[in-house]
Amino acid sequence: MTGKRTRYSAEFKTKVALEALRGEPTTAQLAAKHGIHQTMVGD
Repeated sequence: MTGKRTRYSAEFKTKVALEALRGEPTTAQLAAKHGIHQTMVGD
């Protein structure tokens, strides 16, 4: 596994977390929208 780990800014994490807490989109939809894996979205 070669590759560089992506570092996400605090602003990005906050934005995704707030959207997850609203509960409107599903976890899969939210992950696809932001280009991250589903396991990275948690509420």
